[in-house]
Amino acid sequence: MMIDSALQKDLQNTKNLLAFSAGIDSSALFFILIENNIPFDIALVNYQTRDSSNKEEIHAKTLAKKYNIVCHTIKAPKFTTHFEKSARDFRYNFFETLIKEHGYNRLLTAHQLNDQLEWLLMRFTKGAGTSELVGLEPISQKNKYMLMRPLLKYSKDELLDYLKSNSYPYFVDESNSDEKHERNYFRKQFSDPLISKYREGIGRSFEYIRSDKEKLEKDFELIFSQKELKVIKLHTLITKVKATDIALKKLGYLLSASQRQEVEREKSLVIGGEWAVVLQDNLLYIAPYYTTDMPKKFREECRVLKVPQKIRAYCFKENLNIQDIP
Repeated sequence: MMIDSALQKDLQNTKNLLAFSAGIDSSALFFILIENNIPFDIALVNYQTRDSSNKEEIHAKTLAKKYNIVCHTIKAPKFTTHFEKSARDFRYNFFETLIKEHGYNRLLTAHQLNDQLEWLLMRFTKGAGTSELVGLEPISQKNKYMLMRPLLKYSKDELLDYLKSNSYPYFVDESNSDEKHERNYFRKQFSDPLISKYREGIGRSFEYIRSDKEKLEKDFELIFSQKELKVIKLHTLITKVKATDIALKKLGYLLSASQRQEVEREKSLVIGGEWAVVLQDNLLYIAPYYTTDMPKKFREECRVLKVPQKIRAYCFKENLNIQDIP
C-alpha cells in the first residue's frame, strides 16, 4: 500500500511520531511506513482496561526493537467518568509532551475512511455545517507540530486485507464492539455497513466535500497566531460563525448548535466559560478566557492598542507582546 507521494517526501525529511495501539489501523500504518522507508518512532498508551492491554504494550516494544525504532509507552490512570474524552485528552497530552521533549515535527495517526464516515454521521445528527462534517483532515497545523492522517482514503477492510496478505501481526480491540460508547454504536450500525456497500462513492464524496470546504474558507484567513491566541481576518462578516467553529475545533473545542447561534448574535462573548470570542471591525479574536489582576500600565497599553478586553488577561498571563497583535 502507498501513501501520497508528496506526503511521503515530506515525512522522509522530518522527525515523525506514530500514535500506535497495535490495532488494525495503526499496525497497517506502521508497516506501510516501514515499506516506504519513512523514519518514525511510536507511542502507545496502555489504558489497562482489557486483558490484552499489557500484551499489546509488550508487542509494541518487541516490534520497535525488531525494527530499531524508539517505543514510548505510558500507563493511563483509571478514568471513572467520560472515558472517551478523558482517554483522548490523556493520549494527546502524552503525545504533545513527547513532541516537545524529543523534537518530533509530525504526529501520525491511523484514522481511515470508516472513521471519517463515523465522524460525519455523528456530527450530522447533532447539527453541523460543511467544515464540521469533514472533520478529519489529511493535514492539520498544530502549535508546535503537524498532525497527519495518511490513511484517510483507505477503508478498514482494505487495511485488514493488507495486514493479512503480508502476514503482519495486529490485535483486535474487543472494546470496539461495545455499543455503550457512541462512536462504536455509529460504527457498527451505520458506517461499517455503508462502507462495505458504497466504499467508492463515499470516498469520492469526501473529496468533493473537502474541496467545497476549501472554497468556503477562502472568505477568511488566519493573520496572527501565538500560543492559543488566534486573530482571523474576515473578508465577509457572514463567515464569522464558520471561522470561529473551525478555529476552536483546531484548538480542541467543538461548538454546539446553540453556541454557534450565540456566536452569530454576539460580537463579544465567552464560550463554555473557556474561550473568548470577540469581533472587532473585521477581525475575529479567539483565545482562552481568563480573569486576573493586571497592572494599570498593561491595561492602559491594551486600551491604546485596542486589544479586546476579553483576551487581555490571556495575553498578560502568557506574557505575549501585545504590540504584535493586529
